[in-house]
Amino acid sequence: MASEASGTVQPTGNDSGALIVARQDRIPTWSLSYLFIGIIGVGFMFTFFDIFDINVSFIQTCTQIVAGCNPGNAANYLGLPLTLNLVGYVIGSLILSPLADRFGRRDMLLVTLVITGIGSLLNAFVGDYTTFILARVLTGVGVGADLALVATYINEVAPSNGRAKYTSLIFIMSSLGAFLGIWLGLWLTTPAAPFPGGLPFALATVSIVNKAPVFEGVGWRWMYGVGAILAVIGILLRFQLPESPRWLISRGRVDEAEKIVAGMEQRALRGRSELPPVGEALPVVREERVTYVDILTSRTYLPRTIVLFLLWFVSFITVYGISVGLTVILASLGYTPSEAGLVAAFGTFGFIAVAVFAYFFSEALERKWWLPIATVLTLIGGLIIALAGSSNFGIAAVGSIILFFGFNLFVPMCWAWSAENYPTRARTSGFALVDGIGHLGGGVGILFLAPFIPGMGAVLTFLVFGGFLIISSVVAQFGISTRNKRLDEVSP
Repeated sequence: MASEASGTVQPTGNDSGALIVARQDRIPTWSLSYLFIGIIGVGFMFTFFDIFDINVSFIQTCTQIVAGCNPGNAANYLGLPLTLNLVGYVIGSLILSPLADRFGRRDMLLVTLVITGIGSLLNAFVGDYTTFILARVLTGVGVGADLALVATYINEVAPSNGRAKYTSLIFIMSSLGAFLGIWLGLWLTTPAAPFPGGLPFALATVSIVNKAPVFEGVGWRWMYGVGAILAVIGILLRFQLPESPRWLISRGRVDEAEKIVAGMEQRALRGRSELPPVGEALPVVREERVTYVDILTSRTYLPRTIVLFLLWFVSFITVYGISVGLTVILASLGYTPSEAGLVAAFGTFGFIAVAVFAYFFSEALERKWWLPIATVLTLIGGLIIALAGSSNFGIAAVGSIILFFGFNLFVPMCWAWSAENYPTRARTSGFALVDGIGHLGGGVGILFLAPFIPGMGAVLTFLVFGGFLIISSVVAQFGISTRNKRLDEVSP
């Protein structure tokens, strides 16, 4: 990185910024208001609502705006909007994330949610497939940058022994957004059917146009309208967030950082007589600008970037293939759309369960060790669904819960890990390189695999999608260990 040659390293003994960081690092608990967790969480809830709202609702959308689309072939039309939505992730991550390293975390957290909300609002009013895709790209621009910013912000304000834990706490809100996106889609965009074939009170109706079934109703438009409303709520709340003290110090704004850290110390002292002693004041590297070239030419950070990029690119084939495409995958395998949506909806209970589990247990293991565990559970859940078939809803629903638990298990831990691998001056930019560009794996996977799903059959389909996590698990083992270490120790 350029800082290795040109950055200014402040001496540890007398540098007030380094001492402030050391004071923050010795705080053993979350020491900002828990209200701020809720504020970030509401924004993240919307982000994941937007990711998952297309899962169930896309069949209705597709049959209305794409000529010749029907429930059996909707998977063929999902790949392009998903892939280009993830291209938007990359654009947003690569363009907006460096601005957060330059202008601050909080202000850019507002910008990303504004962009995401506008994209969702546009989706509510589109009339054709092309415009739908363009609106999804715009939404992706905001979502991609928001994921990087939230992971960075939590890493920089959480205690050293709880970065994965508090990332997981935010992930609970993510799971609620996914839950809302899928269940609301099931109610608004699928036809009514006796349980367990669907929801008896679902609102969509079916008509035949040119000998093909069309899911009538405006439920899918309401889905994106709800997303826009959630974005507005998140924007208003985020104005209350404080700036990251680490970022303030990296920009020389030591007095502002000192006030925030002093408040964190006072909050941490509630219920305890004293805080642990202040540790060594590690060097603080300050420089005006860090570029992607600086990261990619650094002897320290280039190897980390390669490992993390490969991890995310390959694992997102599994994550997005299931989280966005499970309903259309099941429909192409012979499930009715209503039943397919209901199986996917039950999976969100596994999503909520894994988020709660990660909050309590994410710090028990190194980040990279969670991937093999996630892989095993993902394969088990997928095989249960495949072997149950459309005739045994109860077993398929259990399989879906295990599946969602499995493929989401490693995500909050590896989000924390990705942010830990980069220094404060380039943390958001580094995260954008690996997680942002890595999202393309999700689009590539569904785009190229979707046409083969009917021919592969259920068992092979889930083995293929789950199998990509095996590759990610192997790649992850080449990464560094970060658990319980100070950020500036891991990434100077």
